[in-house]
Amino acid sequence: MLHIYFQGRTYGAEHVPRQGPLVVVSNHASYFDPPILSSCVGRPVAYMAKEELFHIPILQQAIQLYGAYPVSRESADRSAIRSALKYLEAGWATGVFLQGTRTTDGRITEPKLGAALIAAKAKAPLLPVSLWGTQGILTKGSAIPRLVSITVRIGQPIAAPSSTERQELESLTQQCATVINALHDLGR
Repeated sequence: MLHIYFQGRTYGAEHVPRQGPLVVVSNHASYFDPPILSSCVGRPVAYMAKEELFHIPILQQAIQLYGAYPVSRESADRSAIRSALKYLEAGWATGVFLQGTRTTDGRITEPKLGAALIAAKAKAPLLPVSLWGTQGILTKGSAIPRLVSITVRIGQPIAAPSSTERQELESLTQQCATVINALHDLGR
């Protein structure tokens, strides 16, 4: 679907470590981002998903099949961090949308520290990924995905933080946001 319907292009797939713990960090502009991102990294990726989605019975079952686990976005959610670490120990990658929510233009302006914290605890590298064009897939009031061009750019892995000290987590989080926004600025 990515390559045929959305005329998807993927750059940098060779940067994805094929095994070992990995925290995939990305921008987020569409409900379609998790499956698009997973298909481009070539390995199982478990995602944090807002806990409200787990209150919809059919949706809950579907997203859990694909490795989603709930996160409360109102506070630091220790159970979500434990779930991410559990998936990393099982050989999955874990995906975290750096801003914590969708943005209208796909840019990251207010990154959250959760991905860096998970990477520090798991001693896992962070893989910055930019999704370009996904904000145009669904328009307000439409249930049918629009035909838009999508580009996925995968950056070089960034080493895990050496500690969980806030200053180091903030610095690494900002580095990830800067890389993702720079990849996004490359456009199609």
